[in-house]
Amino acid sequence: MCLLADAIIRPQNRGVFTINEKLRFLLEAVSSGSLSIEAALDELRHLPYEDLGFAKVDHHRELRALLPEVILAQGKTPDQIAAIGRSLVERSGRLLVTRLDTEGFRALKDAVPDAAYDDLARVATVEREQRQLLPGVTVVCAGTSDLPVAQEAAITARMAGSDANIISDVGVAGIHRLFDQLPHLLQANALVVVAGMEGALPSVVAGLVSCPIVAVPTSVGYGASFNGLAPLLAMLNSCAAGVSVVNIDNGFGAGYQAAQINALAHRGRSE
Repeated sequence: MCLLADAIIRPQNRGVFTINEKLRFLLEAVSSGSLSIEAALDELRHLPYEDLGFAKVDHHRELRALLPEVILAQGKTPDQIAAIGRSLVERSGRLLVTRLDTEGFRALKDAVPDAAYDDLARVATVEREQRQLLPGVTVVCAGTSDLPVAQEAAITARMAGSDANIISDVGVAGIHRLFDQLPHLLQANALVVVAGMEGALPSVVAGLVSCPIVAVPTSVGYGASFNGLAPLLAMLNSCAAGVSVVNIDNGFGAGYQAAQINALAHRGRSE
């Protein structure tokens, strides 16, 4: 449902509006007298969420978070993914879908033709308004096998407003490769460090830099790594200060947290 304020003051060259913009339109329309308080209240009743029967899509999420509601595709049918994705894009013009397989993406693509897919990260995105990204996030991964999780983190950080580059294959087995990247690490406001096996890399990186580290254990490794449990416990027991840990293979959570830290760092400098 489109807001009445859209019809009143919507610029003709814009096709997508965020929830923040729509609320601003409503307030401006009420202030100018072109929209009654009663009509504005009626429109606000439609903002909190949209009930699709199988899902209640939270359209208020963007008011309090860096992103609109994110779709976790795991466990959802292709039709459900497509319906939720269409609902979110119609309201915000932005979309992030994680843990998405190719069958789910085909259904999403039919519903949202401009959706793009990263098959390494298993992530789909839509970004209809070009935004300026804040520099300051770097994603570091121990091995090439950790790249899918690292890529999920980087894409999430970009969708959340922070530019994010990836430094890959710098694990502790060849630690000289990490030292070559130290000048880049020292420039970051937040680092996402992804590792499987014994999970030592976040502790090493945290001993070299002063910014916060978001550590991500991956399920990559041989039997005694217990599908990521060993690196998870190693990261939780890090002796280096400034390391926080997300769940196994949770690139999304790490990328989002790093983007939050980076946004706060830029806000602090501007103030």
